[in-house]
Parts: sequence; C-alpha cells; structure tokens
Amino acid sequence: MEPLLVIAIIVIVGLLLFAVEALVTPGFGIPGIAGALCFVVADGLVYHHYGTQAAILALFLSTLVVLLGLWWFSRSKTLERMSLQANIDSTNATTAQLSVRRGQRGRALTRLALIGNAEIEGKNVEVKSAGGFIDEGTPIEVCAVEDALILVRPIKE
Repeated sequence: MEPLLVIAIIVIVGLLLFAVEALVTPGFGIPGIAGALCFVVADGLVYHHYGTQAAILALFLSTLVVLLGLWWFSRSKTLERMSLQANIDSTNATTAQLSVRRGQRGRALTRLALIGNAEIEGKNVEVKSAGGFIDEGTPIEVCAVEDALILVRPIKE
C-alpha cells in the first residue's frame, strides 16, 4: 500500500479518536491518548518515508489541524446542544412550610440544635435556628424564609 495513504488513514483515525474523546468520553483519556499516538506514528512514518523537511512540515500541519479542530469545537454550538438546559425550580417544601412568613411567631416543639421542629401559627414545620441552640418550648419568631428553609430566633421577653 502507498505510504501516503497509510499516513492519511492514521491521521483520520487520530482525528476520529480525538472526536470520540471530546464528544463521547470526555475526561476519560484513552481515546485522546490513542489519537495523539496516531499523530506521532503518522509523523514518524512521514519522517521515515519522506525525510526531515517533510516530517517537520507534517508535525507543524498535524499540530495546526488539532489546534484548529479544538478551536472550531469550542466555537461551535455542539457543547451547548450537549449540555443540560433545564432549570430545576421545584422544592421539597411542604405547604405548611411555604405558608410561613417573616415575623410570624410560635414555639419550639423540639430542641433546636440548629435544626428541629416548631409550631408556627398552628402549623408544625421544620425550622433552623438563626443563632445558637433553642430549648424546647421556647417562644420563637421567624426572621427569614428562603424556599423550604425557615430561620427562627428566640423571642426575648
């Protein structure tokens, strides 16, 4: 078989392996290493069959082809089409937790060792202490509500 055809086939296989590394198994490494080895073998064959000047030109061209391929891949919309576009806006909050508002009052049902249960306006909800520990039965006030997280502090009487 003609050496130029063998070199062209090896370069094409190397490009395909780089594409597999980028699209199918990113970060895995083996296809990328195999693709780099294909380029090294192709450049070695160019040196063996055509001499030093052709090998230097082939090394320059293969490096340029790989860099242009990476540049094109980074500029193309391929990564955007492969990436997840959905936003998760659901919550695991109960309707009781979602109905609690800032400023409402209640009492701690359990010891709030940062997180525990409280009764706020007749609803049993999970709350988090905004400061230190709060003992069971202590009157509390809601100081902030962020989705399912209800921050409370003890009421100073």
